[in-house]
Amino acid sequence: MPVQDWMSKDLITVDEDASIMKASKIMKQNGIKHLPVMRKGRLVGIVSDRELKEATPSKATTLDIHEMYHLLDQIKVKSLMPKQLFTITPGETAEKAAAVMLKRYISALPVVDEHGALQGIITKGDIFKAFVAVSGINTADLAMGFDLKDQPGAIKGVTDVIRAHGGRIVSILTAVELATEGFLRVFIRTREVKDEKALRKELEEKSNLLYYIHEKVD
Repeated sequence: MPVQDWMSKDLITVDEDASIMKASKIMKQNGIKHLPVMRKGRLVGIVSDRELKEATPSKATTLDIHEMYHLLDQIKVKSLMPKQLFTITPGETAEKAAAVMLKRYISALPVVDEHGALQGIITKGDIFKAFVAVSGINTADLAMGFDLKDQPGAIKGVTDVIRAHGGRIVSILTAVELATEGFLRVFIRTREVKDEKALRKELEEKSNLLYYIHEKVD
């Protein structure tokens, strides 16, 4: 899943010398939570609505409204930017973007080309969309999970059974981390099964079937 297929390309940015009041206004007007920060047309950082909120005086402040607005107009975006900037390129994967976000406790990554020029931004929300798309849940409501031996032909043995019952496989996801050593956790979504009772019975006889459920997104 290349980042370029999921990133937002309609970029809204802010200059590093802009006030946090201006940055906050831009976010609210455009319904966004992250702003790439620029210096003379080049990416130098990124700021989130959380960082802006943390820099805003609390409601318990003794400042009057005019003093507070003056203060917010003096604080520059560049003073709030995280010191370390993490980026990703369009050709790298959404999976890597998700892993970087988890590791670095961030919720968005600017997307840059090989020259460092800003091309887009990918957020946790974009990652969710990518995961939902590849999971197949919107087109196939029959979901199955298996613990299979991690050996050649193991997945084919299961998919052959599903296809023999008329099932059209929409997605196959695997995870080594969730399985015991020597096994592979496999998640399959399918549709158009002719006889589900017969399919489930055969799967239970020939494999370690963890679950077999129907679910739809309301």
